Amino acid sequence: MKNNLPGITTLFFMLLIQPAFSQATRTWVSGVGDDVNPCSRTAPCKTLAGAISKTAIGGEINVLDPGGFGAVTITKSITIDGGGVIGSIISSGINGIIINAPDASVTIRNFSINGAGATLGTNGIRVVAVKKLNVQNCIVTNFSGKGIDMSSTSTADIVLNNVTITNVSEGIGITGTTSSTGSSGFTTIDGCRIQSVQNTGINIGSGKAMISKSVVSGCGTGIAAKSGTEVHITGNTITNNSTALQGPGTLTSSGNNAIVKNNSQGATATVVNQQ
Repeated sequence: MKNNLPGITTLFFMLLIQPAFSQATRTWVSGVGDDVNPCSRTAPCKTLAGAISKTAIGGEINVLDPGGFGAVTITKSITIDGGGVIGSIISSGINGIIINAPDASVTIRNFSINGAGATLGTNGIRVVAVKKLNVQNCIVTNFSGKGIDMSSTSTADIVLNNVTITNVSEGIGITGTTSSTGSSGFTTIDGCRIQSVQNTGINIGSGKAMISKSVVSGCGTGIAAKSGTEVHITGNTITNNSTALQGPGTLTSSGNNAIVKNNSQGATATVVNQQ
């Protein structure tokens, strides 16, 4: 009888050293998924952390159904999309999402990031390094630190669209986006709602920013432009804050903002002509 043991042994080791699943351009998570799955449409993963390792650079993680998908650290270009449902992250005592990807473009959309629990989460989205960040249609609430903490070590361009931030110490904090060569990142904040914030609603501490069609209400300071920054405001409602605007950075306005019913005006933005 022929001995097939060597062939069987070789096959066993070949299977052993091969990865269980290759990385896919599009992966899926589900409230009833399992992280041992390949994160396909028919065999989704349970958590974002489980799916991200099976998603190729530049790929996309989609949400199949409502659920809590856990905190995640992003280290590459990727899109995380709640799609037709709102994906959820509960992050009591920790950051909801950490981004540490200096050369990457990251998109997060259609997500609820909630730090509620016995101990509030630290920051909703904590950016260590990124090249481009796009946050759309998201709700960030219940954090002891910042809703979005943008302290990138690399120059970054940021777009925040239709983002609601409530019950945090600071709403949006932008720092550290100027490179050693002097180039500055640019932040676009459009159609956002920053409400019930203990300290500053939107704090621009580095680079340039455009804030448009947004509501900043119930904050210690509505919008702050720190030294060396340039902030333009247009079409916003800034109301019910202790101080509406704060310098000493350059604050300009299109002259069409509703700055009403604050305890103090603070700084006054320079009105510039619209073309």
